[in-house]
Amino acid sequence: MVNIQAIEKAREIIQPFINETPLHFSEYLSSYCSGQIFLKLENQQITNSFKIRGALNKMLNLSIEEKKKGVLAVSSGNHAQAVGVVTEQLEISAKIVIPKSTPQNKIDKIRKYKVELVLEGNNYDEAEVYARKLAKEESLTFVSGYNDELVVAGQGTIGLELLEQQPSITDVLVPLGGGGLLSGILIAIKSKRPDINIVGVQTSACPAFYESLKAGKIIDVEMKDSITDGMFGGIELGSITFDIIKQYVDEVVLVEEESIRKALALIWHRENIRVEGAAAAAVAPILENKSLFRDRVVVAVMSGGNIDELLFQEIIKDALE
Repeated sequence: MVNIQAIEKAREIIQPFINETPLHFSEYLSSYCSGQIFLKLENQQITNSFKIRGALNKMLNLSIEEKKKGVLAVSSGNHAQAVGVVTEQLEISAKIVIPKSTPQNKIDKIRKYKVELVLEGNNYDEAEVYARKLAKEESLTFVSGYNDELVVAGQGTIGLELLEQQPSITDVLVPLGGGGLLSGILIAIKSKRPDINIVGVQTSACPAFYESLKAGKIIDVEMKDSITDGMFGGIELGSITFDIIKQYVDEVVLVEEESIRKALALIWHRENIRVEGAAAAAVAPILENKSLFRDRVVVAVMSGGNIDELLFQEIIKDALE
């Protein structure tokens, strides 16, 4: 069970290995909505993503025997890079399963680490099913990007930092994919400050969590093209994140892809901060409904900054036209 004690323990364990990321005050967004808007810069974390927090907490808790056998993860993005960094630091062998459809630039990034790549499945969901099966067959410890208590506890350390950096918070906007990040932040903050309003943000193109919460169970949802790589894919059946979010979240909202593009360009042009699509999604609710944030003290979690260069330039260019 993930609780505040588990998150506090995770912080003690991973603190020597990670950055305590800055909380950046956005003058432009604050003026735009007549509130106080802060950006939690996890894009400045090691590997430019929050994912290393959970990966570290999971792998630092492995037994000697588990470390000898090695680990296996499924990801074509931030989680894969996090696992790659940690396995090198701890001298653990690792296999990373990625979908066959993974772009070459992402494959090249993962190959920089000392991991064995396995291409399997036409999409993330198929790759995840295969990865679970392979981990069992080869007696490898599966390191999920979200469906794991130790991983969720690691991500929750962001919530502890937020409470210390800005005690006056009224709202936290969190990107939502598989739910590991939101689950950890929910437990960390709600355990100490249940009055703080925490909102999960998904793109309308990939609304798996939003629709599953509406249905009261995890369901398959059609996915459309999105610039939010970190949000793409469904939720693993039985995922611990579903019940955590269902119990604690104040609201899950959908935002439009166009709003995410505008947010990404705005964060770059106004704040000189480079983020990926999933991170920009956390700012999109402010652009779509600024009146909701008037006189509020809001933190938007910038979950990562790993974005394809061509896509980034395209979005920045379109915003100037």
